[in-house]
Amino acid sequence: METSLLCQLVEPYRVTSGQKFKLGRFNPADTGQMHGKQDAQKLLRQGVAELQGLQDRLYAQSQWSILLIFQAMDAAGKDGTIKHVMSGINPQGCQVFSFKEPTSTELDHNYLWRCQKCLPERGRIGIFNRSYYEETLIVRVHPEILQRQKLPPSLIRDSIWEERFEDIRNFERHLARNGTIVRKFFLHLSKDEQKRRFLDRIQRKEKNWKFSEADVRERSFWDAYQDAYTETIRHTATEDAPWFVVPADHKWFARLVVSAAIIETLQSLDLRYPELDPAGLKALARAQKML
Repeated sequence: METSLLCQLVEPYRVTSGQKFKLGRFNPADTGQMHGKQDAQKLLRQGVAELQGLQDRLYAQSQWSILLIFQAMDAAGKDGTIKHVMSGINPQGCQVFSFKEPTSTELDHNYLWRCQKCLPERGRIGIFNRSYYEETLIVRVHPEILQRQKLPPSLIRDSIWEERFEDIRNFERHLARNGTIVRKFFLHLSKDEQKRRFLDRIQRKEKNWKFSEADVRERSFWDAYQDAYTETIRHTATEDAPWFVVPADHKWFARLVVSAAIIETLQSLDLRYPELDPAGLKALARAQKML
């Protein structure tokens, strides 16, 4: 994709400073200046092909690593977005981790521990389907979860959310200073579209397995979650680790925006295949003669 097109697709949804951030300013049904689904799907196919080449150089150079974090309300399309956008990626250079409810072992460590273990190695793209941000989202909406986290009571205080925001900013700054590029995507779904997708899961047999009553129960906390996402993005959006508030009512547009953001990030790294030194070139010449 051309630089101008990448900027056009990505810039309206990038958040690098949360001082004036308001989630309500973003329209979940936005499709930018795209004329329709077919044009977007054509661009997405181009993006998949371009990602393939960029990821190959990332893997060969083995200096940078990329961490992509996906957060969203239920049914926003995280799995489908990851599947479609990363469909051309070499599996050797990509790792996907989904973070569910913490295990007893994970609760015996700090809340960042289980995600730290899964950080991508140099040359690889790591994808977190949910992440340590659950600690400022679902845990904030359901503060009773804190009681199960084995924290000393004196540490569960009114300032705990600000402290976690500070921890996360520092953690992501540390990653950036050590060659891990962090990009965070909030797939912004409207409440009406979530209802439509839930009903679709109920009414279509091939999608019944996707439905969970727990998802419907969480829907009753919709406003609390919107507030939690607003506060989280407001306090953790930085130049080094920006958020992208991706309109998700139209899956085809969400996938295109995510693809464009990843391509833009990789293009900014000036990725190159390693060049051999004189000794390496001589070894190649000897091998060629032997063959």
